[in-house]
Amino acid sequence: MKVAVAVLSVGLVHAAIAAESAPPELRIGFQKSAVNLVILKQQGALEKAFPQTKVKWVEFPAGPQILEALSVGSLELGFTGDTPPVFAQAAGKPLYYIGSEPPKPRSSAILVLADSKLHSLSDLKGKKIAFQKGSSAHFLVIRALKKAGLTWADIQPIYLAPADARAAFERGSVDAWAIWDPYYAATQVSIKARPLADGRGLSDNNSFYLASKPLVEKYPQSIKTILKSLSVADEFVQSNRLDAVKYISNFSGLDQQTVTLFLSRRPPSPATPVPAALIANQQSVADSFQELGLIPAKIQVADLVWKPTH
Repeated sequence: MKVAVAVLSVGLVHAAIAAESAPPELRIGFQKSAVNLVILKQQGALEKAFPQTKVKWVEFPAGPQILEALSVGSLELGFTGDTPPVFAQAAGKPLYYIGSEPPKPRSSAILVLADSKLHSLSDLKGKKIAFQKGSSAHFLVIRALKKAGLTWADIQPIYLAPADARAAFERGSVDAWAIWDPYYAATQVSIKARPLADGRGLSDNNSFYLASKPLVEKYPQSIKTILKSLSVADEFVQSNRLDAVKYISNFSGLDQQTVTLFLSRRPPSPATPVPAALIANQQSVADSFQELGLIPAKIQVADLVWKPTH
């Protein structure tokens, strides 16, 4: 019964989208953590919804790479964590927040090896911490240091993309690794890494959908229905967990144990226009980077938030 409801809902959304104008091309940048987009891709939902649109899916290792592609016109839509849009806006990149998902603080963590002598955040002093520069993990480290009473100068940041960071972490070249799911879950399952802390009490680990200026200016109705489709995908994940695990596992190559762990930390995540509370939270993220001198000047997040008209 649940599957039937999900299929019916998708059909209604498809009918609504088909009645609206659509972009001729929709190039979507996503990563393995983008559950709703992965479900849409695996089901072919947007291809059915936009039969006259050329839909192209491009996978990236992390948010900064997605937003770089978005800013140079190689994508129309992308999904990232909280920090990449801050760096993109600070660099004057032409992109807009069009939607968000609820916070996922349990889905990111600072990991140490099982036999590590680090047991508290204060133990990070003087240590090498690997993470993707400009990613949500970057902000998690900032917040962790603040909670521990440490400064940025107290650690040695090692800027590495997720795959390279994991390799350095496993061979002991770094003392800790800040990372998000599903990389987090995959590492826990394979080498029994230990979370020194996750995002709870540190970072909400918000996630956002961002779009190019042409998509925002020319196709606002299509944006609304894309968000509806993403929410239908989330309903499918919540109501059909075993099928969702198979879809994500088949796409990502991750084993089902890893995907199950990853999804267990993910709350219901419908996609909606960005609410005021998340805009304020995102502004605090931006202010934190500016105060540390990691972006050159103060930015106003609200300036790049798309506001749908009714």
